[in-house]
Amino acid sequence: MSQSSGNGPLPVLHRVGLAGALARFGQRSYAADYIALGFLALGWVLIQFMDPFHRMFSLDNKAIMYPFAVHERVPVVWSIIIAGVIPFSIILVWSAMLRPGVQKTQVTVLGLLVALMLTSFLTDLIKNAVGRPRPDLLSRCKPARGTSANVLVAWTVCTESNQQILQEGWRSFPSGHSSFSFAGLGYFSLFICGQMHVFRPRTDLSRCLLGLFPLLCALMVAISRLDDYRHDVWDVTCGGLLGMLVGWFSYRRYYPPLRSVTCDEPWNKSESSSIEGFARLNDEEQALSRPFIPRGNPEETFQLEDTMGADSGH
Repeated sequence: MSQSSGNGPLPVLHRVGLAGALARFGQRSYAADYIALGFLALGWVLIQFMDPFHRMFSLDNKAIMYPFAVHERVPVVWSIIIAGVIPFSIILVWSAMLRPGVQKTQVTVLGLLVALMLTSFLTDLIKNAVGRPRPDLLSRCKPARGTSANVLVAWTVCTESNQQILQEGWRSFPSGHSSFSFAGLGYFSLFICGQMHVFRPRTDLSRCLLGLFPLLCALMVAISRLDDYRHDVWDVTCGGLLGMLVGWFSYRRYYPPLRSVTCDEPWNKSESSSIEGFARLNDEEQALSRPFIPRGNPEETFQLEDTMGADSGH
């Protein structure tokens, strides 16, 4: 049975029943964010089963002649620990010691998870779509003997039997280590700066350095990819910018700007979401919403009064 009011259909938030209850619950909780996070995780898992686009290459291209590093300076597991596990653990310790409240702890952890998951999804999606060869592609490929060196060839000339090593040779852009580290540690840096009010006037240098330290760690992880010849400067720079942008986006969804006097407190979802869908206008907004009534020309008014005075004299 449809529910309606005198002015038309009743809004979903005002309806009685399961639909209205779910709508009100979704508006006042973070259920939609958790559901979207789950879909991002599912999408990322599906991308792992897809082969990248294999861009053609030539054997005389010096940009892809670098050696393959068997032992990476920062393996994938350590990048996850540095950019994900450590910030997550510090947030939990901070929550246990200072007891900021369940809502603040929840949105802080949720923001970190969103930053990491969204960055991983976008990075791997772009990697597969672009299919840019890594600097160590020829060491991975091991081209067959007799392959022409001065013409473009396809990936089918490769003789590497390990498909994991071979397929990763076309996932150079952007750098996953760089984007992941700047997403997690960049978000964590913004969180520290907000909690310590780093951007307030005359903030001591020690707070600024502490807030910027996670970014320094992310930069070191990114530079390690250059040292291992897994990426070039362009891959690392774009990956870092992507991760930092997503980290900032995730942080600002839950926290005010760093220059705000309340930058250490997250947005209150129950107060920021009005049950009517719109908040009441303040006095300034009401004044701006009123129609503009132009005033008459003072000279014309003066002339009109003189004319009326002359008519009354007659």
